[in-house]
Amino acid sequence: MGETLKLPIIDLSSTDRLSTATTIRRACVDFGFFYLANHGVEEEFLKRVFEESKMLFSLPLEQKMKLARKENRGYSPFYAEKLDTSLNSRGDLKESFHIGPIEGTTTLTNLNQWPSEEALPSWKLTMESYYQTVLNAGKSLVSLIALALNLEENFFEKLGALDAPMPFVRLLHYPGELAVSNEETYGASAHSDYGMITLLATDGVRGLQICREKYRQPQVWEDVQHVNGAFIVNIGDMMERWTNCLFRSTLHRVIPAGQERYSVAFFLDPNSDCMIECLESCCSEKFPPRYVYT
Repeated sequence: MGETLKLPIIDLSSTDRLSTATTIRRACVDFGFFYLANHGVEEEFLKRVFEESKMLFSLPLEQKMKLARKENRGYSPFYAEKLDTSLNSRGDLKESFHIGPIEGTTTLTNLNQWPSEEALPSWKLTMESYYQTVLNAGKSLVSLIALALNLEENFFEKLGALDAPMPFVRLLHYPGELAVSNEETYGASAHSDYGMITLLATDGVRGLQICREKYRQPQVWEDVQHVNGAFIVNIGDMMERWTNCLFRSTLHRVIPAGQERYSVAFFLDPNSDCMIECLESCCSEKFPPRYVYT
């Protein structure tokens, strides 16, 4: 394992919004990661989400494959994905289930796949409720991020970025036992998230690591500890570009921990037609926009 990080803890319920925004800015500049406490997801409800996730992944493979991933929704088996394509390996040792936008009655909403109510009677309702609760937390966090960028707190709202956002829930299961292999094995190989922000719930089992200097060799990996009741939040590539690389989209990975590990990632991305261009508060004559779209 690597060195253990001490990441800032952001209290979403704090009434001192300017101080909170200042801490977020420092965390996003220094780490690209932080903890989010008092986010509105009750502990008992989160336990139920993990229980439902475990029940899904405990189903026979044949039953899970009836929900095989299509249009980025549904089930993906072990080794179906390799996030670091430079690796000479079979793939990442995890299985996952994707749930896309579930609000309204749009075509995108109707692409979701759900396990049968006979097999998992309360599964869909639990996941829909989790989706909505974390979406609300994410929107509240985005207003603080706007303040952290020296913008009006309703900047992204006025921009229309979250009028019809594109959030995804991704349930993840990493096995405890590893097959004997000469390959270097990762639960999730090194990558950065491509979107705006990610809110991650974990079950307390270690394994998540980050590399703050993604272009430096050799890479230095640091462990991210579990904090009871808190989400782990990280900045994605889209936000890094939006902020002219002020906020960092940090490399991260999951290494085998020798025991089963479950997590639930919530990826919050803006409307599909939202223009991502350098924010005025993040550029100047001295620091012109790094990414220009024509």
